[in-house]
Amino acid sequence: MENFKDLRVWAKAHELTLNVYQQTRGFPKEEMYGLTSQMRRSAASVGANIAEGCGRRSDGEMRRFIQIVRGSANELEYHLLLAKDLRFVSATDFADLEAKVLEIQRMLASFAAAVKSTAAS
Repeated sequence: MENFKDLRVWAKAHELTLNVYQQTRGFPKEEMYGLTSQMRRSAASVGANIAEGCGRRSDGEMRRFIQIVRGSANELEYHLLLAKDLRFVSATDFADLEAKVLEIQRMLASFAAAVKSTAAS
């Protein structure tokens, strides 16, 4: 597999993680070990699992890590919705972050298909 830093989906995931860290700085202190931590971990998990999958030796393992990444992205999507509903993020910030998560989810679907077709070749 290629260097994870060369993948556009990883770059987008890294950017999203930085955005989530920035956004959660303003969350209430009592959420430090709750929603703040959950959002940061699920966001960081996306980029970290792409990187780990790229470090594996087979397309099968890469596909497994892509599935893990997709789960983390879905988890983050829910946490963003919860943060919006709790009024920890504005509707505008939510829309921006949600759009980034959805873009990454689409990219992951394409990436999974590309890995699968490479393995079938």
